[in-house]
Formats: sequence, structure tokens, C-alpha cells
Amino acid sequence: MSRNLQEHILQAASALFYRQGIKSTGVDAIVKAAGTTKMSLYKYFPSKDDLVLAHLRLSRTTTLAHIQSGIDSGGETPRQKLLAVIDVFDVMLETPEFRGCPFINAAAEFAEENNPVQIAAAEFYAEFRKLLAKLAEQAGSHNPEHLAAQLTLLIAGAIVGEQIRRNSGAIANARTAAAILIDYNLSNS
Repeated sequence: MSRNLQEHILQAASALFYRQGIKSTGVDAIVKAAGTTKMSLYKYFPSKDDLVLAHLRLSRTTTLAHIQSGIDSGGETPRQKLLAVIDVFDVMLETPEFRGCPFINAAAEFAEENNPVQIAAAEFYAEFRKLLAKLAEQAGSHNPEHLAAQLTLLIAGAIVGEQIRRNSGAIANARTAAAILIDYNLSNS
């Protein structure tokens, strides 16, 4: 039961953090949403900061798994798989629950350099770039890290663009630009 309660508290907090923002979500709201007590919350998460970092770890795991699933079903060639990553984000951005990237949002709320939240957000994007670089290398890119960095910027920009104005077409524009970058990068290998 205790493991289930811990996971339940984390799920409730994550949903609130994503929907309302981390700093605007108080412990009382989390306790209420989880249907538990402060004592139980603090048993598993000694501070709100611990809960925030657990939320980001959970977001990292679920987001990367979702991306990997899209890659696995996104086509046969590494080029198709690179474009499939953007398609994964296209689906995410279309959901009514979309509130932006949890890592970009968290980093904006905790802008102090070397803050653990900033570090967690940077670690997610480093892992994401690494995944893209691996696909770019498999596709025959002459500079997979450079292409991965460019694609990461396109995707992050599209996420923010769509967060600012829904149905903006940002992800479609990012996909078009990504296809051009990928083709250019692969033809110059």
C-alpha cells in the first residue's frame, strides 16, 4: 500500500504541477488532490523540492518512453525515425491538456543557475539530444551532434510557439524545417 500511496501522491502532484505550475501549487492542494495527509506526503517526499524533482524524473521517464515508442513505430529508416520524433510532439501538442514542455516550464519557474530543477531540465534535454544524435548517426549524418542540436531547438521552439498560441502550426513548420535540415545534413555527408 505504501508504494501505491507514494506513486499516487506523485501522480497527483505531477498533474497539478503540469496544469497549474510548480510554484503556484501548494502542498495543501497536492494533499487534497491525492486524498491523503501532509504527514503521508512528507513521509515519502521530505520537502516540496523533493516532490518537484520526483515529478521531473517521472516526466523524463514517461516522455522518453513516449518518444521511443514513436520512433519504434515511426518508420523503417533512420531519417523517417528522426521525423517521427516530431510527429510524437505533434500528437502531444494537439491534446487539450497540453500546457507546454514540463522541463521548459520548470526551468522557467526556477531560473536560478545551477538550481536542481534547472539541472534536471538540462539533463532531460541532453538525453533527448543524445537520442537524436544516435538516430542522426545511423542515418549517415556527418555531424550527428550538430543535427541533433538543431532538431532539439526546432522542437523546443515549436513547443513554446504552440504554448503561446494554440493551433499556430508551429510543429508543422518545425517538421518542414527539420526535413530540410536532415536532407541537407545527409546529402553533405
